[in-house]
Amino acid sequence: MIATVAFEEAARAQSASLGFEPAIVWVPHPIQDRTDAELRSLADEALEPVLAAITTSQG
Repeated sequence: MIATVAFEEAARAQSASLGFEPAIVWVPHPIQDRTDAELRSLADEALEPVLAAITTSQG
């Protein structure tokens, strides 16, 4: 899952209540109103953590 840091507390609480710990990559908040260049930069920064999350066994 990819989410902005503004939703970290809520996501962790929901995960705990469901008994499920998803792989989460946190990105800066807010997303809206960012320029195309800013969004590309955020995506570039998140790429390695996303790849690690989807290629690492959590079991």
